[in-house]
Order: sequence, then structure tokens, then C-alpha cells
Amino acid sequence: MSTLSPPLQPSYLLDEKFEYTRVADIKRLLFIRQALEQLPLYSRVLDVGCGNGVISRYLGRLGFQVLGIDVSEKAIEQARKLNVWSHVQFEVMDAEKLSVEAHQFDAIICSEVLEHLHHPDILLKHLKKLLKDNGKLIVTVPNGYGPRELFVTKPILHLRSRQGPAWRCIQSIKRFLGYQGTTVQSSAEDLDHVQFFTRKKLLQLAESEGFKITKWSKSNFIEDVFPISFFSKRFPLLQKIDCWLADLLPYFCTGGFLMLWEKKDKVVRDS
Repeated sequence: MSTLSPPLQPSYLLDEKFEYTRVADIKRLLFIRQALEQLPLYSRVLDVGCGNGVISRYLGRLGFQVLGIDVSEKAIEQARKLNVWSHVQFEVMDAEKLSVEAHQFDAIICSEVLEHLHHPDILLKHLKKLLKDNGKLIVTVPNGYGPRELFVTKPILHLRSRQGPAWRCIQSIKRFLGYQGTTVQSSAEDLDHVQFFTRKKLLQLAESEGFKITKWSKSNFIEDVFPISFFSKRFPLLQKIDCWLADLLPYFCTGGFLMLWEKKDKVVRDS
């Protein structure tokens, strides 16, 4: 078995070095790590929509064989540039192009991906075929009615669609602050959200595609909502407090959902 660590501490208590700098991102990474900690060393992992490969490289460091895929050539180029692990590979491709006969995975990571898809059910149908019967699917998505989506993402999308003076003003401010439109997670240029998930909608989606959500967790609360984000990105302690608050508050307050999905027939056999 892989020896990952003793019981994991909350992300805001760890001193381990990460490529991520935001506490909420590290918390998400550690949720993925904990979900996979019972898998044998060298288990095969697919990282769908891997972006710049941060998660893939981290899992490679833990000893997993990882295939990271993304439709963005720019992101994959960056992922390959930063990769130092021979057992971690990156390819430009859609997950639907992966042959079920040639590829079966012990775990699949789908982190911050489904919110970008008009038809997430199509992807999930294929991922189920690629996942071994006792495999684990780790899904993370923003809370579609959480603080960031309500107060940042949706207003920005609305203003952009109108292309009025307010939008031009926002663009000027973003350029002044050096905003590039990309993240450490991905260098892809199109990172728009087209899905806004609730817990109910996620439960329905999992059920309809033959999965059961067996574990839920929360990301952060409100530290990435402007103007709080202006201060929180400069003071990590504020991010740590915010993640701690998210764990205490109801699920509808969280900025994002962290989930472990398993095939329903597997869950039935184990119960």
C-alpha cells in the first residue's frame, strides 16, 4: 500500500511544500490525496482537465502513475515543461477519445472541470467506463450559489455579455492590477463557468450517471470575493481562517464542493 502519511491534518496546519499558494487550493489537493490514500502504490490515475498539471505532478510525487489530459495545448505545454516524473504523462485530448479497451483507471480526478461543460453528463458517462469497478472518482466544483459565484462570477459574466461602460471599466482595472485571465491551475484562455451546481443538482447528476457520492467536504467561504480577496491573497492567515469557517458553516455557504464518487453497483455490493 502507498504510505502517504498519518491521519491528515487540515491544510491550514500543514508545513508541506505545494505548488499551490492559496490555502483553499491546498485544501482541495489534500482532499484528493486523502481519498486516494488506500490505493496501492503505482495505481493508475487519470487527471481529466489537468490544466497546468499541478495535481498530476503532486500525485506523481506520491508514487501514482498519472495520465493528465486537457484540450488546451497551452496548458499541456506548461504541464510538460514543469514535469519531472517519468511515471506522469500529459496529453492534449478529450477524455472521450480515450479507448475503454486500452485504458482502465484505479482513480479519476475531475477537479474544477464540470462547471465548464455544457453537457457534463456526456463526460461522466465515459469516465464511468474508464473507471475500474472498485475505482474512485474525485469531483470538485464551485458551489453555484456560493459566495464567489453569486458575487463575482455571475455578475462578471452578466456585465461582459452587455459590453457596456461598466465592463470596460472592469477590464481597465484588471489590466492595471496585472490580471492575466489564467490561474496556477490552468493556462487555458477559456475558463468560463456555464454550470452552477447545488448539492441537489450534483446528487441528481451522480444518480443519473450510475454513481453515488460517498463523501462530501467544503473548500472555503468568502476569502476569494472582492474586496476581501484583495487582502486575503496578501495575508494567508485570513485564508486559513476562512477555510476553517467553511468547515463550520452549512454547505450552502461553501465556495466549493469536494466529493468522492463511486459506482453505485460497487457501493451496493460493499454495503
